[in-house]
Amino acid sequence: MRTSGTAVGEADIAGPARVTAPGQGPATGQGPAQAQGQDSSQPRERRELAISGMTCATCALRVERALSAVTGVVRAEVNLAGNRGYVDGAAGSLRPADLIAAVRRAGYEAQLLTGDAERDREIAADEARRMQAESRRLVVAVVLSIPLLTPMFGVMLPGWLQLILATPVQFLIGARFYVGAWKALRARIGNMDLLVALGTSAAYFYSLYLLLAGAVRTHLYFDSAAVVIALVTVGKWLEARAKRSTTAQIKALMSLRPETARVRRGEEEIEVPVNAVAVGDVVVVRPGERLPVDGTVIGGRSEVDESLLTGESLPVAKRPGERVIGGSINGSGLLQVETTAVGNESTLSRIIALVAGAQAGKAPVQRLVDRVAGIFVPVVVAISLAALLGWWLIGGEFTVGLIAAVSVLVIACPCSLGLATPTALMVGTGVAAKAGILIRDAEALERAHRLDTMVLDKTGTLTEGKPAVTEVMPNDISERELLRLAAAAQAGSEHPLARAVLARARELGPGGESPSSLPLEDFQSHPGMGLTARVGGRRVVIGNRRLMQSHGIRIEEGEPRAARLEEQGRTVIWIAALDPRPVWLGSIGMADPVKPEAAIAVRHLHDLGIETVLLTGDNERTAAAVATQLGIRRVLAGVLPEGKAAELRRLQAQGRQVGMVGDGVNDAPALAAADVGFAMGTGADVAMQTAGVTLMRGDPRLLGDAIDVSRVTYRKIQQGLFWAFVYNVIGLPAAAFGFLSPVIAGAAMALSSVSVVSNALLLRRWRPAAGSSP
Repeated sequence: MRTSGTAVGEADIAGPARVTAPGQGPATGQGPAQAQGQDSSQPRERRELAISGMTCATCALRVERALSAVTGVVRAEVNLAGNRGYVDGAAGSLRPADLIAAVRRAGYEAQLLTGDAERDREIAADEARRMQAESRRLVVAVVLSIPLLTPMFGVMLPGWLQLILATPVQFLIGARFYVGAWKALRARIGNMDLLVALGTSAAYFYSLYLLLAGAVRTHLYFDSAAVVIALVTVGKWLEARAKRSTTAQIKALMSLRPETARVRRGEEEIEVPVNAVAVGDVVVVRPGERLPVDGTVIGGRSEVDESLLTGESLPVAKRPGERVIGGSINGSGLLQVETTAVGNESTLSRIIALVAGAQAGKAPVQRLVDRVAGIFVPVVVAISLAALLGWWLIGGEFTVGLIAAVSVLVIACPCSLGLATPTALMVGTGVAAKAGILIRDAEALERAHRLDTMVLDKTGTLTEGKPAVTEVMPNDISERELLRLAAAAQAGSEHPLARAVLARARELGPGGESPSSLPLEDFQSHPGMGLTARVGGRRVVIGNRRLMQSHGIRIEEGEPRAARLEEQGRTVIWIAALDPRPVWLGSIGMADPVKPEAAIAVRHLHDLGIETVLLTGDNERTAAAVATQLGIRRVLAGVLPEGKAAELRRLQAQGRQVGMVGDGVNDAPALAAADVGFAMGTGADVAMQTAGVTLMRGDPRLLGDAIDVSRVTYRKIQQGLFWAFVYNVIGLPAAAFGFLSPVIAGAAMALSSVSVVSNALLLRRWRPAAGSSP
């Protein structure tokens, strides 16, 4: 629930009564706050690099180690699927030149991504040109290799013609493999380029030896060398196209940024670059245009399409005083917007940063892959040598042994291992963002799929968070005076309950005095209970039963009516005076309507096999009424703000994987203590900064969707890794025992990477249950 300013009411301040008692004993264990990305005490900066030349998981691991060794680097992560490197370090300690030099020493190329639109477009254009060059190489390789397959149809080409066709493929099209292999050897590592270069070179030069030796009727293996290179080139081209698709959501978000904005200067409207707009500038947005900045509407009315930002499929009505988000599309009205955030502080930029950060991260399961990748190539080379020596020395078949060794080298695929996790992660976080679900990092996604318990905050999460006064129950005082006292004590507060009291006080009608006519002379907050204040020379107490009891105030007379209201799900606050003697002045009942989607959201969680727990500071009767209405069977009521994290740790101590959803400042410790924290995007910034997942709309149905997409994504990661491991476990022995020719092995290797990426792309078919935009 939210807290902003001073607030009172049972939703925040109830005592320790519980509908079902929480676990006994002290809280144990530590919540994974660090997993949720808590800020370090030292300022950090992040550099992003576009890296070219990586072909497999071993390459990515090599670049990552090279970047990690640079002075000032705290953490480095390399994403093979996106060809990006992300480096974190202390502010001011990262020199781009050092990072780029480290990548080049490792044998690869790097360019710094600065966030400058023009510079980033140049890098994207450079990547597109490399893709076009790859396409041309692909065509040449296929055209020259197809004739070499004629022996499969009973037509034998002359040896010299095979040599003419195979040589350009081997040394021109295949030059990239030799260059990559040389760089790998210099760096004392192995990679896919080394395997392909060794395998095809062995087949090519053995065939050349046979041809020069005059073995006219002997079968040559130029076809194996050339066709393998062609197939690997086809596979890398298909893989590159598929990998480009994994970043589609980031590109879609970036395309929402308008290049210019129409700013009002005096009586004129001037079109300026969007990065020249400052906070406080008034921007004019015409019908059908994209909003260039975040801001507040100060003139005009319209409907705004926010679907690509929040997942809300229907246009949202906007009028003066309401917030708008840069990148959304204006409807039929003319809007005047006062700018509140620009550049990196804008909502769109923060969404892009969150999605990019999640896609850049490594899921914990990827650490196993990195360990395997570190020894993969040496193991494959050893198997290849064993196959050659086994067939030659034991079976007396050198040629068969050589072909088996070539097949082993060619079929081994470290690429599929390196692509399984990042491609699924990139697609999964992308489709989640499209639905309005922002996943902070890979670890949050991996934890979310294991959740079996979801702790739900009440106010602002399951309810609208906009309570209204329904009953005023004065005791020896007029209703007007009771409202004036309560409102004056909470003047200036932004808490929903305080706003409800202030709104009702303003409705006193003509002749009624404003709450501000009673001066607030002194104020003291009592966290978890309420407040005391001096208003108009009179000391008053406003809060829950516990606060009343602590001041010796008798409230028995008001209990029956208060109990009836609480059983209907209402919240009751108590008002008393302390001088000349403690006396109860009355109570105020408030209703905070349950969100229409809340019951559906709870039912969806139950369908996913997740137990729901209502955790609230409200009293037990109010909490039980809301829980019954929503179908929640377990309620922890009367929990003080500082006690929420302890309750979560008690649940975790029972062996549960616990998620927590909330929207306010006082939810932040519990969100950090949860295995995964879910913050409502309509709530406080500190909640969103602490949580692992942010729901961009106040729709609680997104909670089930967030868990569902995490499960689907994790299944794709598991499927990709399973097939990558199984493929190598089956393929390597089959090749070593002579069951696969180099051509078949090359085709299998190319298809393995493509199939892993294509399987991950199937995630784009996922649709949320919350009625979001497709």
